[in-house]
Amino acid sequence: MSIIADYISQKSKTNEKALSVFLTAGFPNKDSFVDLAIKILDSGADMLEIGFPFSDPLADGPVIQHSSQIAIENGINLKETFNLVRKIREGTEKPLIMMGYANPVLSYGMNKFANDAKSAGVNGVIIPDVPIEEYDNFFNGHFVGLDTILLITPTTSNDRIKAIDEKSSGFLYCVSVSGTTGAQQKGKSASLDFIKRTNLIAKKNNTLVGFGISNENDARAFAPYCQGIIVGSAVIKSLMNDDKSYSNTLKLIAALKKGLSS
Repeated sequence: MSIIADYISQKSKTNEKALSVFLTAGFPNKDSFVDLAIKILDSGADMLEIGFPFSDPLADGPVIQHSSQIAIENGINLKETFNLVRKIREGTEKPLIMMGYANPVLSYGMNKFANDAKSAGVNGVIIPDVPIEEYDNFFNGHFVGLDTILLITPTTSNDRIKAIDEKSSGFLYCVSVSGTTGAQQKGKSASLDFIKRTNLIAKKNNTLVGFGISNENDARAFAPYCQGIIVGSAVIKSLMNDDKSYSNTLKLIAALKKGLSS
């Protein structure tokens, strides 16, 4: 049973949409990161995607790239990320997802990564640079007990959407724009057409929409067409400019959740 899928489905039964928030592990401050994560969950986030930093994050825009570099300078690696996740898990029962690139996972060791993730209380993983053609070779049974969440984009063909939906577990990550994280929406109608097309094809998974969602109005625009949204760059950017209480970022989380329900 997928804890993530079940969590999202339970919310859908009461017409509630899920808000997933991306945080870079150990950013902006390693010592206060666990407290920040719990506060974000308490402010309205339904689950967290915790990014483990990498020196060459190809799918990320400049905001998350910068946060990843700061995290590395703060001494964050996979081992430290697992330690942080373990502490967050002590304070919440909400789904926790780890997100990052294949190279650090391979260097860490596939079995060790999967076992440490499960031991820390992780529910799922997102490895965006593993294409469906490499899915079986990469995951190869190591990740039993963890959801492996796959991504589709507006350029993904119908046949490929179907195949990715069949492989993905937890939810289907719909990238609403072509490009890196933080890319701005250029014509929401085209993005909505893509989400509508996905809903006709994908039969297995709930759909969550990410990339380019930055405020309450964006959340409100996408809410009718998906089971939830994912927000990363807007939150990271807010943290960069926030005070030590993270008050503005927490207000942003509350506003995003409000947008999903209005």
